[in-house]
Amino acid sequence: MQEDAKNRLIYVNWMGYLTEENVKAGVRAYTQALADAGYPCVLNDTRLIIGSWDHSLDWLINDWAPNAAKAGLKRIAMLANPESFGESSASTFLKEVKSFEAKSFDDLETARQWLTEYNSRR
Repeated sequence: MQEDAKNRLIYVNWMGYLTEENVKAGVRAYTQALADAGYPCVLNDTRLIIGSWDHSLDWLINDWAPNAAKAGLKRIAMLANPESFGESSASTFLKEVKSFEAKSFDDLETARQWLTEYNSRR
């Protein structure tokens, strides 16, 4: 996880197999960093995930997302590998989350640009 002060966002790079416990720990950590920094955006890079994270979808959508919105999250950009099971989880998350804007991207710079557009409107 890295703070990007220039673009007012938190960059998160997920890797390997994700358990429900490390998903919860990871999103809680970056949500706290987002709130502490006062940033409205997260760049969530899941291209290096192996396997699905469907086991965490219900909790992410119904518990974490509303709390993240209260902590200041307005936009999340998801980078996913189209040939992975993680892409299926990301697709479901993007369809179901309603607490903030969420969109999928194929490349880092386009995702970052979409997030910085939000910041430039403020």
